[in-house]
Amino acid sequence: MDILQITSLLLVFAAGFGAINYLFFKLPSAIGILVVSLLASLGTMGIDVFLPELGIAESIRTAVTGIDFSTALLEGMLGLLLFAGALHVKLSDLRNEWSLVMLMATIGVALSTVIFGLGFAWMTGIPIMIALVFGALISPTDPVAVLGVLREANLKKSLETKIAGESLFNDGVGYVVFLVLVGLAFPADDHHGSGLYAAARLFLQEALGGAILGVVLGWAVFRVMRQIDDYPLEVLLTLALAFGGYQLSVWLHVSAPIMAVCAGLLIGDIGSKHGMSEETRHYVDAFWSLIDEILNAVLFLMIGFEVFAIAFDGSILMTASFAIALALVARLAAVAVPVLALRPFRQFSRGIIPIMTWGGLKGGISVALALSLPDSEWKPLILTATYVVVVFSIIVQGLTVSRLANRLGREPDLM
Repeated sequence: MDILQITSLLLVFAAGFGAINYLFFKLPSAIGILVVSLLASLGTMGIDVFLPELGIAESIRTAVTGIDFSTALLEGMLGLLLFAGALHVKLSDLRNEWSLVMLMATIGVALSTVIFGLGFAWMTGIPIMIALVFGALISPTDPVAVLGVLREANLKKSLETKIAGESLFNDGVGYVVFLVLVGLAFPADDHHGSGLYAAARLFLQEALGGAILGVVLGWAVFRVMRQIDDYPLEVLLTLALAFGGYQLSVWLHVSAPIMAVCAGLLIGDIGSKHGMSEETRHYVDAFWSLIDEILNAVLFLMIGFEVFAIAFDGSILMTASFAIALALVARLAAVAVPVLALRPFRQFSRGIIPIMTWGGLKGGISVALALSLPDSEWKPLILTATYVVVVFSIIVQGLTVSRLANRLGREPDLM
């Protein structure tokens, strides 16, 4: 199938499954599409067990594995999704939570990577460097999943800003850490060079380069928008910034996710206040909200279909189940250490540690990174464990985080 046929099928399935969820399951939109997609996939596999001569599951498996999920997300959809998410996070709100967001996006990601990696290596016997690669891809919270759930959760504003801001930045940092560790764990692979010096240089190039490029491009587009009062053209400029900036980042070998976040924050705050008329602001917000919803639906649909790509082996599934608990422990450390380090200097709302631990959802980015790993004897285990953790995170944590926040966060919000 060509790209147009694949896109058409994905949109048809996303719309159909979305309608089924709306009429029968009544779950939050993105989670509902994932659930329906997963049930449809498992149902197809069940039919194949009883009627193997039909070969339905094998045909679908061939079609699903023919879609390069990793490339489609990391080099296509992700830039638009991160830009759209950052567009609705105000710098003024983020400034109040800056210290915690940055600590969690740096020290938190590092702690989570090490704790999960060492724990998984001890549990399975996997080489430590490969286990750390797994820790790096599973540690960042997925802004796509997090922001999709936050829209339905009705959390307090400051808590929502903490979770959204952290998920936007730790995703970019986690991706860079993943690239560095892949270069160290698979030195023969032509990913990124090996050695500690090369790793440190890559980290600085990706992280700082992405941030600088995002700010420069965002500022340039903002300056152009100040001279224009034509909302179709201004919407087109933001779309060009998200698409073109992301591809330019890939070409320059800097972090495209960090670029998209920085550009989106600048346009969403400074650009919205000083570069857009009221009419333009309305259409830009509406356009990107719609893009966000549609791409979220397609992404969660694709996550459900990726069940065809995982290994259904009893021992692997058991190990993957243990990985859920390990991921939660690593996430707890990533939240608790920064919060406790800052507690002498500021107050936090009640229940922030359990709420942010449970609200740190994993998503499609982790699956895409697992699929992008070089082939090895450990890749099926890592891919299956990643998928199980992601599905548990989105469905179980995503559907209960609002209830947990309401139970633990009843006191007035402090900071």
